[in-house]
Amino acid sequence: MKILFIGDIYGTPGIEYVLENIPYLRKTYQPNLIIANAENAANGRGITKVLYKKLMQAGISLLTMGNHTWKNPELKEFITESKIIRPINDGSNLGRGYAIIQYNNEKVLVINALGKAFMQDVIDPPFLMVKEILEKESFDYSLLDIHAEATSEKVAMAHFLDGKIDMIVGTHTHVQTNDDRIMPKGTLYITDVGMTGPLNGVIGVTKEVIIDRFIYMNQRPNEVANGPRQLNAVLFTLSPKRKIEKIHIEETSTSL
Repeated sequence: MKILFIGDIYGTPGIEYVLENIPYLRKTYQPNLIIANAENAANGRGITKVLYKKLMQAGISLLTMGNHTWKNPELKEFITESKIIRPINDGSNLGRGYAIIQYNNEKVLVINALGKAFMQDVIDPPFLMVKEILEKESFDYSLLDIHAEATSEKVAMAHFLDGKIDMIVGTHTHVQTNDDRIMPKGTLYITDVGMTGPLNGVIGVTKEVIIDRFIYMNQRPNEVANGPRQLNAVLFTLSPKRKIEKIHIEETSTSL
């Protein structure tokens, strides 16, 4: 079993780059399932039904979300019937926080959770909630997308669940980390898979907007950056031998 997880898809550049690269990813890595985080798909503000359909038609099996899940209210109209999961601890009664994907005769449990440290949203701690789901559901493989700000919280989650879950992937910070590893009890882990979208912005946003915000403390609206794009993902191989592999693709153009 091979599962490909694509990092935070940011805006139109991210959507288009994912769609362009899925054929290459399928041919090169031959994943059985593709999962992606899409909480920033609608130019940093959740996801629309049109974008959801594009990603599904491209062959993505399931989408996870994060702290921007409900930034686009359109999601409320279709999340219940969709292949989208929102964080288990975001306080919402809409949708679901985890799903079981059937692939041939095997079941893959996918859980989405928000970290609590340095996150502005009012949420419940995710640790025991994730553990409870793992204990009550029946599955062959399991994956957690922990959408969190603090590296320490993600690492703590990895140690807490080591041996109880097969895969943990961090999202939210938009920068791919270099700590992909097999934990002592066998869990495959990376602190952050990274972002899919503009390469030369500041985590997806036009750099001038963010620089001005740091200098002048203003609140200019975010603008999706232009220019070359990147795709960050991770490939989990679960059988016959466990392996985790980072994937980074970027356009060679140097235009800003």
